[in-house]
Amino acid sequence: MLKRLPLLLLSLLTGCVGIPKGVTPIDNFELERYLGRWYEIARLDHSFERGLSRVTAEYSLREDGGVRVINRGWSAAKGSWRQAEGRAYFVEGKDRGYLKVSFFGPFYGSYVIFALDREHYRYALVSGPDTSYLWLLAREPEIDPELRDRLITRAAALGFATENLIMVEHR
Repeated sequence: MLKRLPLLLLSLLTGCVGIPKGVTPIDNFELERYLGRWYEIARLDHSFERGLSRVTAEYSLREDGGVRVINRGWSAAKGSWRQAEGRAYFVEGKDRGYLKVSFFGPFYGSYVIFALDREHYRYALVSGPDTSYLWLLAREPEIDPELRDRLITRAAALGFATENLIMVEHR
């Protein structure tokens, strides 16, 4: 068992930075254009965001070349804002929308941008290491319903359970 401990620790530290089957991170990614505030339009439910509305993600450069991530959401149940700060780094190169993000020490999870408004960087589809993680982000708190539906259809075709999406309130 002790011989396997380093392998087990390595898999725990890197095991969550995979890419879902069939999902391809975008190429020709420009981090500078992606920085700033994004609004969560829709998401698949996870405990770390459960019950939150008015969710935003703010991205800025870190001194070490990484990305500072501040996720913020309103908890109506508690009557207060919840905020988490993390850091992200590119996995395969700065021109590919494939990062690893950490909010908890040495543990990283995938941040895979697989759809993006290439002209204006106004919307993005982001996954985690598997199809149980999905976020639809936009620069404004609302997007055109037709565009939203097209993006959701694209995610569904890749195996995401879009019927379980939570549409995030921003009022």
